[in-house]
Parts: sequence; structure tokens; C-alpha cells
Amino acid sequence: MGLFDKKKEASACGCSCSCSAPQADTNARILVLGSGCARCHALEDTTRAALADLGMDEPVGHVTDFAQIAAYGVLSTPALVVDGKVVSYGQVPSRDQIKALIQKARG
Repeated sequence: MGLFDKKKEASACGCSCSCSAPQADTNARILVLGSGCARCHALEDTTRAALADLGMDEPVGHVTDFAQIAAYGVLSTPALVVDGKVVSYGQVPSRDQIKALIQKARG
């Protein structure tokens, strides 16, 4: 049967969404954890804007693999990780809140 023979292909970002984003760097120091839903993409976009406001030109990785997300102890996505530490989860903070989280995590 044709339905069971086809493997669902992942999109360019590695998740099951239909975006055309390039594969994100999961070795980045700032990561968004989430399935690739609209809220995850909103967190990623807001994080990039916050970094621009801070004058930081860092890559933002996006982890969509649930095993990797669980390794961070996150059960509610989207989550934001700065330098290996989860600083936010289960919400999309504002740009100002993200700036404060990044500055606090960086000392």
C-alpha cells in the first residue's frame, strides 16, 4: 500500500513543519528547544531580535529532537537555553525579557 511505504521527510530546519529555514546549528551557545511550532519559531525570531538589540552576532540553534530536549530536563516547550542552562520554558518571553535573561545568564 502506498500510504505505508512513504517516509515523511523533514523540512529544511529538521522538524516536521513546512518552513524553509536552513538547518540550525545545535552546537550554538543559544538554543531554542521545541518541535518547530509557531511558538518555537516566534521564540527564535524574538531571540534573534534581542541579540541584535544587544549588539551580539551569535547563531541561534533550534533543537527539535525530543530526546535532546528531554536531556535538558524540559517538559514544556518552547524553551530557551543560554550557555547550556535553561533560562525559560513553556512561554515566549518578550524581547526585553529575553535580553534580561541573556544578560543574567552571561553575568
